Amino acid sequence: MDTIQWFPGHMAKAMRKMEEALPMVDGVILILDARCPNACINDKLVKMFSFKPVLYVLNKADLADPVGLKRVTESFVKDKKQVVCIDAKSKKDISGLYGKIFELLKEKVERNKAKGYFKPVRIMVAGIPNTGKSTIINALVGGKKAQVGDKAGVTRSNQWVKLNELELLDTPGTMPPSFEDQVKAKHLAYVGCINDAIMDLSDLCLELIAELTLLYPDRLKERYRLTDLDKTPIEIYEDICQKRGFLIKGGDFDYERCATAVIDDLRSGKLGRVIFE
Repeated sequence: MDTIQWFPGHMAKAMRKMEEALPMVDGVILILDARCPNACINDKLVKMFSFKPVLYVLNKADLADPVGLKRVTESFVKDKKQVVCIDAKSKKDISGLYGKIFELLKEKVERNKAKGYFKPVRIMVAGIPNTGKSTIINALVGGKKAQVGDKAGVTRSNQWVKLNELELLDTPGTMPPSFEDQVKAKHLAYVGCINDAIMDLSDLCLELIAELTLLYPDRLKERYRLTDLDKTPIEIYEDICQKRGFLIKGGDFDYERCATAVIDDLRSGKLGRVIFE
Protein backbone atom coordinates (compact mmCIF):
# COMPACT_ATOMS: atom_id res chain seq x y z
CA MET A 1 0.00 0.00 0.00
CA ASP A 2 1.30 3.48 -0.88
CA THR A 3 2.37 5.89 1.86
CA ILE A 4 -0.62 7.86 3.17
CA GLN A 5 -0.21 11.65 3.36
CA TRP A 6 -3.00 14.23 3.44
CA PHE A 7 -2.41 17.85 4.43
CA PRO A 8 -4.20 20.16 1.96
CA GLY A 9 -3.31 23.86 2.02
CA HIS A 10 -6.41 24.96 3.94
CA MET A 11 -5.27 22.92 6.96
CA ALA A 12 -2.08 24.93 7.44
CA LYS A 13 -4.15 28.11 7.34
CA ALA A 14 -6.70 26.59 9.74
CA MET A 15 -4.02 25.76 12.30
CA ARG A 16 -2.74 29.34 12.20
CA LYS A 17 -6.28 30.65 12.72
CA MET A 18 -6.79 28.27 15.65
CA GLU A 19 -3.58 29.45 17.29
CA GLU A 20 -4.71 33.08 16.87
CA ALA A 21 -8.09 32.26 18.46
CA LEU A 22 -6.69 30.40 21.49
CA PRO A 23 -6.35 33.52 23.72
CA MET A 24 -10.13 34.06 23.31
CA VAL A 25 -11.15 30.64 24.72
CA ASP A 26 -11.20 29.20 28.22
CA GLY A 27 -10.58 25.61 27.19
CA VAL A 28 -10.63 23.02 24.41
CA ILE A 29 -12.59 19.88 23.66
CA LEU A 30 -10.61 17.60 21.39
CA ILE A 31 -12.82 15.18 19.45
CA LEU A 32 -11.41 11.72 18.65
CA ASP A 33 -12.92 8.69 16.90
CA ALA A 34 -13.38 6.05 19.62
CA ARG A 35 -12.35 3.26 17.20
CA CYS A 36 -8.80 4.64 16.89
CA PRO A 37 -8.49 7.48 19.43
CA ASN A 38 -4.71 7.63 19.71
CA ALA A 39 -4.39 7.75 15.93
CA CYS A 40 -6.69 10.81 16.00
CA ILE A 41 -4.39 12.80 18.25
CA ASN A 42 -2.61 15.50 16.24
CA ASP A 43 0.51 16.21 18.30
CA LYS A 44 0.77 19.67 16.75
CA LEU A 45 -2.63 20.56 18.20
CA VAL A 46 -1.87 19.02 21.59
CA LYS A 47 1.29 21.11 21.83
CA MET A 48 -0.68 24.21 20.80
CA PHE A 49 -3.26 23.54 23.54
CA SER A 50 -0.73 22.81 26.29
CA PHE A 51 -1.63 25.99 28.24
CA LYS A 52 -5.41 25.38 28.16
CA PRO A 53 -7.62 22.81 29.94
CA VAL A 54 -8.40 20.04 27.43
CA LEU A 55 -11.25 17.52 27.49
CA TYR A 56 -10.67 14.49 25.25
CA VAL A 57 -14.02 13.39 23.78
CA LEU A 58 -14.06 9.87 22.32
CA ASN A 59 -16.99 10.12 19.93
CA LYS A 60 -18.74 7.27 18.07
CA ALA A 61 -18.36 5.12 21.19
CA ASP A 62 -21.45 3.19 20.02
CA LEU A 63 -19.30 1.84 17.15
CA ALA A 64 -16.29 0.96 19.34
CA ASP A 65 -15.48 -2.38 20.95
CA PRO A 66 -16.39 -1.72 24.61
CA VAL A 67 -13.58 -3.87 26.03
CA GLY A 68 -10.92 -2.12 23.98
CA LEU A 69 -12.50 1.28 24.64
CA LYS A 70 -12.37 0.71 28.41
CA ARG A 71 -8.68 -0.15 28.11
CA VAL A 72 -7.95 2.98 26.06
CA THR A 73 -9.87 5.33 28.36
CA GLU A 74 -8.06 3.91 31.38
CA SER A 75 -4.75 4.73 29.66
CA PHE A 76 -5.95 8.32 29.11
CA VAL A 77 -6.84 8.64 32.80
CA LYS A 78 -3.46 7.16 33.75
CA ASP A 79 -1.83 9.90 31.63
CA LYS A 80 -3.87 12.47 33.62
CA LYS A 81 -6.06 13.38 30.64
CA GLN A 82 -9.69 14.44 31.17
CA VAL A 83 -11.68 12.02 29.00
CA VAL A 84 -15.31 11.15 28.21
CA CYS A 85 -16.79 8.60 25.77
CA ILE A 86 -19.95 9.56 23.91
CA ASP A 87 -22.32 8.80 21.10
CA ALA A 88 -23.22 12.21 19.67
CA LYS A 89 -26.70 10.89 18.77
CA SER A 90 -27.46 10.12 22.43
CA LYS A 91 -29.18 12.93 24.33
CA LYS A 92 -27.97 11.41 27.60
CA ASP A 93 -24.35 11.41 26.42
CA ILE A 94 -24.60 15.00 25.15
CA SER A 95 -26.09 16.09 28.48
CA GLY A 96 -23.16 14.38 30.21
CA LEU A 97 -20.69 16.12 27.90
CA TYR A 98 -22.29 19.49 28.69
CA GLY A 99 -21.74 18.83 32.37
CA LYS A 100 -18.15 17.69 31.78
CA ILE A 101 -17.33 20.95 29.98
CA PHE A 102 -18.39 22.98 33.01
CA GLU A 103 -16.61 20.54 35.31
CA LEU A 104 -13.43 21.13 33.28
CA LEU A 105 -13.74 24.88 33.91
CA LYS A 106 -15.31 24.72 37.37
CA GLU A 107 -12.70 26.96 39.00
CA LYS A 108 -13.07 29.69 36.38
CA VAL A 109 -16.89 29.64 36.60
CA GLU A 110 -16.75 29.84 40.40
CA ARG A 111 -14.26 32.72 40.30
CA ASN A 112 -16.59 34.66 38.00
CA LYS A 113 -19.54 33.99 40.31
CA ALA A 114 -17.51 35.13 43.32
CA LYS A 115 -16.81 38.40 41.51
CA GLY A 116 -20.54 38.80 40.98
CA TYR A 117 -20.75 38.72 37.21
CA PHE A 118 -21.80 36.25 34.51
CA LYS A 119 -19.55 35.38 31.60
CA PRO A 120 -20.21 32.55 29.12
CA VAL A 121 -17.68 29.74 28.99
CA ARG A 122 -15.85 29.81 25.64
CA ILE A 123 -14.64 26.49 24.24
CA MET A 124 -12.71 25.63 21.09
CA VAL A 125 -13.91 22.40 19.47
CA ALA A 126 -10.99 20.79 17.62
CA GLY A 127 -9.84 17.53 16.08
CA ILE A 128 -8.95 15.84 12.84
CA PRO A 129 -11.56 15.62 10.03
CA ASN A 130 -14.76 13.59 10.28
CA THR A 131 -14.64 12.82 13.99
CA GLY A 132 -17.99 14.53 14.55
CA LYS A 133 -17.07 18.02 15.76
CA SER A 134 -19.95 19.82 14.04
CA THR A 135 -22.42 17.05 14.92
CA ILE A 136 -21.51 17.39 18.61
CA ILE A 137 -21.87 21.18 18.46
CA ASN A 138 -25.31 20.88 16.87
CA ALA A 139 -26.34 18.34 19.53
CA LEU A 140 -25.13 20.64 22.33
CA VAL A 141 -27.08 23.62 21.00
CA GLY A 142 -30.14 21.57 20.00
CA GLY A 143 -30.24 22.61 16.38
CA LYS A 144 -28.35 22.76 13.10
CA LYS A 145 -25.87 25.58 13.59
CA ALA A 146 -22.59 24.05 12.35
CA GLN A 147 -22.02 22.62 8.88
CA VAL A 148 -22.04 18.80 8.88
CA GLY A 149 -21.00 16.26 6.26
CA ASP A 150 -20.24 12.54 6.00
CA LYS A 151 -16.84 13.05 4.41
CA ALA A 152 -13.61 14.45 5.75
CA GLY A 153 -12.95 18.17 5.44
CA VAL A 154 -16.40 19.80 5.37
CA THR A 155 -15.70 22.62 7.86
CA ARG A 156 -13.20 25.02 6.28
CA SER A 157 -13.15 28.01 8.65
CA ASN A 158 -13.68 28.94 12.31
CA GLN A 159 -17.29 29.69 13.26
CA TRP A 160 -18.76 30.68 16.63
CA VAL A 161 -21.93 28.99 17.89
CA LYS A 162 -23.48 30.61 20.96
CA LEU A 163 -25.72 29.37 23.77
CA ASN A 164 -26.62 31.29 26.92
CA GLU A 165 -23.90 29.82 29.15
CA LEU A 166 -21.60 28.41 26.50
CA GLU A 167 -19.92 29.69 23.35
CA LEU A 168 -18.37 27.11 21.04
CA LEU A 169 -15.77 27.75 18.35
CA ASP A 170 -16.12 25.16 15.57
CA THR A 171 -12.79 24.69 13.78
CA PRO A 172 -11.77 22.85 10.61
CA GLY A 173 -10.44 19.32 10.91
CA THR A 174 -6.65 19.47 10.84
CA MET A 175 -4.24 16.62 10.22
CA PRO A 176 -0.57 16.61 11.22
CA PRO A 177 1.60 17.85 8.31
CA SER A 178 2.95 14.30 7.90
CA PHE A 179 2.20 10.81 9.23
CA GLU A 180 5.25 9.32 10.89
CA ASP A 181 3.20 6.27 11.88
CA GLN A 182 1.63 4.72 8.80
CA VAL A 183 -0.29 2.15 10.87
CA LYS A 184 -2.18 5.00 12.55
CA ALA A 185 -2.71 6.65 9.15
CA LYS A 186 -4.22 3.43 7.85
CA HIS A 187 -6.61 3.23 10.81
CA LEU A 188 -7.73 6.81 10.18
CA ALA A 189 -8.40 5.91 6.55
CA TYR A 190 -10.51 2.91 7.60
CA VAL A 191 -12.90 5.06 9.65
CA GLY A 192 -13.14 7.90 7.11
CA CYS A 193 -10.94 10.57 8.69
CA ILE A 194 -8.86 10.79 5.51
CA ASN A 195 -10.49 11.86 2.26
CA ASP A 196 -11.41 8.73 0.28
CA ALA A 197 -10.62 10.57 -2.95
CA ILE A 198 -6.88 10.34 -2.29
CA MET A 199 -7.01 6.64 -1.37
CA ASP A 200 -6.84 3.46 -3.43
CA LEU A 201 -9.87 1.86 -1.76
CA SER A 202 -9.03 -1.61 -3.07
CA ASP A 203 -5.62 -1.50 -1.39
CA LEU A 204 -7.22 -0.09 1.76
CA CYS A 205 -9.84 -2.85 1.78
CA LEU A 206 -7.14 -5.51 1.45
CA GLU A 207 -5.32 -4.04 4.47
CA LEU A 208 -8.60 -3.87 6.42
CA ILE A 209 -9.43 -7.51 5.65
CA ALA A 210 -5.97 -8.58 6.81
CA GLU A 211 -6.41 -6.69 10.09
CA LEU A 212 -9.97 -7.87 10.73
CA THR A 213 -8.89 -11.47 10.11
CA LEU A 214 -6.57 -11.12 13.11
CA LEU A 215 -8.75 -8.93 15.35
CA TYR A 216 -12.35 -9.93 14.56
CA PRO A 217 -12.37 -13.11 12.43
CA ASP A 218 -15.87 -14.15 13.53
CA ARG A 219 -17.29 -10.81 12.37
CA LEU A 220 -15.91 -11.36 8.87
CA LYS A 221 -17.26 -14.91 8.75
CA GLU A 222 -20.73 -13.88 9.92
CA ARG A 223 -21.11 -10.77 7.77
CA TYR A 224 -19.92 -12.34 4.50
CA ARG A 225 -20.90 -15.99 5.13
CA LEU A 226 -17.29 -17.17 4.99
CA THR A 227 -16.29 -20.61 6.24
CA ASP A 228 -12.51 -20.52 6.00
CA LEU A 229 -10.15 -17.65 6.89
CA ASP A 230 -7.00 -19.76 6.72
CA LYS A 231 -6.16 -18.02 3.45
CA THR A 232 -4.25 -14.99 2.21
CA PRO A 233 -6.03 -11.60 2.49
CA ILE A 234 -6.46 -11.40 -1.29
CA GLU A 235 -8.14 -14.84 -1.32
CA ILE A 236 -10.52 -13.73 1.45
CA TYR A 237 -11.16 -10.51 -0.51
CA GLU A 238 -12.10 -12.58 -3.56
CA ASP A 239 -14.29 -14.87 -1.47
CA ILE A 240 -16.23 -11.79 -0.31
CA CYS A 241 -16.55 -10.62 -3.92
CA GLN A 242 -17.95 -14.06 -4.82
CA LYS A 243 -20.34 -14.28 -1.88
CA ARG A 244 -21.72 -10.76 -2.40
CA GLY A 245 -21.90 -11.01 -6.21
CA PHE A 246 -19.33 -8.30 -6.84
CA LEU A 247 -18.41 -9.59 -10.29
CA ILE A 248 -17.97 -7.92 -13.64
CA LYS A 249 -18.45 -9.17 -17.19
CA GLY A 250 -16.53 -12.38 -17.76
CA GLY A 251 -16.74 -13.36 -14.10
CA ASP A 252 -13.80 -11.24 -12.94
CA PHE A 253 -13.90 -9.79 -9.44
CA ASP A 254 -15.17 -6.22 -9.00
CA TYR A 255 -12.62 -5.22 -6.38
CA GLU A 256 -13.66 -1.57 -6.27
CA ARG A 257 -17.33 -2.22 -5.59
CA CYS A 258 -16.43 -4.80 -2.97
CA ALA A 259 -13.99 -2.39 -1.31
CA THR A 260 -16.66 0.32 -1.06
CA ALA A 261 -19.12 -2.15 0.49
CA VAL A 262 -16.69 -3.59 3.06
CA ILE A 263 -15.39 -0.17 4.13
CA ASP A 264 -18.97 1.15 4.39
CA ASP A 265 -19.89 -1.91 6.50
CA LEU A 266 -17.05 -1.10 8.90
CA ARG A 267 -17.92 2.61 9.17
CA SER A 268 -21.65 2.01 9.69
CA GLY A 269 -21.16 -0.68 12.33
CA LYS A 270 -22.44 -3.57 10.21
CA LEU A 271 -19.20 -5.41 11.01
CA GLY A 272 -19.86 -4.90 14.70
CA ARG A 273 -18.13 -2.71 17.27
CA VAL A 274 -14.39 -2.52 16.65
CA ILE A 275 -11.27 -0.83 17.92
CA PHE A 276 -7.89 -0.75 16.21
CA GLU A 277 -5.79 -0.03 19.31
